[in-house]
Amino acid sequence: MSENGDRTVLVTGGTGFLGGWCIAALLDSGYRVRTTIRDLTREDDVRAAVSVAGAGERDDALTILAADLNLDVGWPEAVAGCAYVLHVASPFPPAQPRDPDELIVPARDGALRVVRAALDAGAERIVLTSSVAAVRNGGPPRNGSAYTEEDWTDGDNTSLTPYTRSKTIAERAAWDLVRDADASERLAVVNPGAIIGPALSSDRSFSLELIERLMKGAMPALPRLGFSLVDARDVAALELLAMKSPDAGGKRLVATDQFMWMAEIAEVLRDSLGDEAAKVPTRVAPNLLIKAVSVIDSSVRSFTGDLGKRIEFSNDRARELGWSPRPVEDSIVDTARSLKQHGIV
Repeated sequence: MSENGDRTVLVTGGTGFLGGWCIAALLDSGYRVRTTIRDLTREDDVRAAVSVAGAGERDDALTILAADLNLDVGWPEAVAGCAYVLHVASPFPPAQPRDPDELIVPARDGALRVVRAALDAGAERIVLTSSVAAVRNGGPPRNGSAYTEEDWTDGDNTSLTPYTRSKTIAERAAWDLVRDADASERLAVVNPGAIIGPALSSDRSFSLELIERLMKGAMPALPRLGFSLVDARDVAALELLAMKSPDAGGKRLVATDQFMWMAEIAEVLRDSLGDEAAKVPTRVAPNLLIKAVSVIDSSVRSFTGDLGKRIEFSNDRARELGWSPRPVEDSIVDTARSLKQHGIV
């Protein structure tokens, strides 16, 4: 048995894209894993996704329980006996709700339920998955060049999207909770960029829609938008580093790789996949056209404020823990190929 075999880790959100990769990484590292899902009828989906991720089979290594972030019931049982907790589950809708509280309340209250239960159960380290959305929307970078963990979004800014505010408010609430409990060293936060990587099922994550839309030719021309991409497998690796490293306690960790314009992402797809990427657009659309499209396409509307903006993040703190993400070009191609394998494109 692995030296980790007697240690149990809770992963919230087992049906999610990142949650699946976290479960697989933990199983491969020899841990026993417990995961929560809202509906136990999806247990087979979780096990199938973990199998697709390549996790080795071990008898009784994965336990699946029912728990809902909107309810108190189930969380004390979920965290009982867990050495570590990875809180990955969080609402990520395809369209922003009119009422911001539809996202903010479950994100904040869910984070508090999980963190409070984990503290009460004596978990050694809790890793909360936040987002760079909670980092970069409070003005220019403090250091003048790239956003770091010292930068914070203003969660009270009602001009921001509900998703952005929800990630910020939930993370702030978690930090306040552990600070009040004099337990800040027991919390670490991972702030990923735009997560891509191989899909684990045909029920793909909304975060993969960028590559999906490009491969399907769903847009006649490319918006002048860019993203700081990161592979889900690399985010999962950082979650484990944050979980185990003494140096991660009480810290935020930005998880991004390089910034790429959509035109650059499209070029990687065309160059690597050839005829398979025949529908990927080549033209770049004027900003005014994209703003006009956003009036009827809510998935575009959230990004119009970033048109033409190059936004850089520093991942130095994560690298100091030993994190080394794979080349983002490889992740782009792996994502596209997996979407084809699952019949999504």
